[in-house]
Amino acid sequence: MKFSIDKQERYSVIKPEEDNLNSAVAPQLKSEFVILANEGITNLILDLSGVKYVDSSGLSAILTARRLWSNLGTFVVTGVEQPAVKRLVEISKVDTVLTILPTMSEAVDFIFMEELQRDMQAEPGDE
Repeated sequence: MKFSIDKQERYSVIKPEEDNLNSAVAPQLKSEFVILANEGITNLILDLSGVKYVDSSGLSAILTARRLWSNLGTFVVTGVEQPAVKRLVEISKVDTVLTILPTMSEAVDFIFMEELQRDMQAEPGDE
């Protein structure tokens, strides 16, 4: 599976460079999510802008990332642009459990806001 990873100071972006997130590539994507989680990446953006089709295996990999980051920080999906991907999101109702934002800049802003909120909640107990 081809993908790119862009590691920034406060977040990382993983972008599959495959047309299809299916059973052929989903296990590799899951493995990469586990590696990133073990590296201590606290905020992850999954950019699906180049993906044209996601099947149930691909969806399972995405939900694995959501589960991993529920304890680490923030997981955001962006780039859900292709009709087949949009349709799967709507039919499976994963938009009720995933944070899906239209653009990369909105995803980055969301992560910064989440970090601020976590920092503000942590401050009173730190004294």
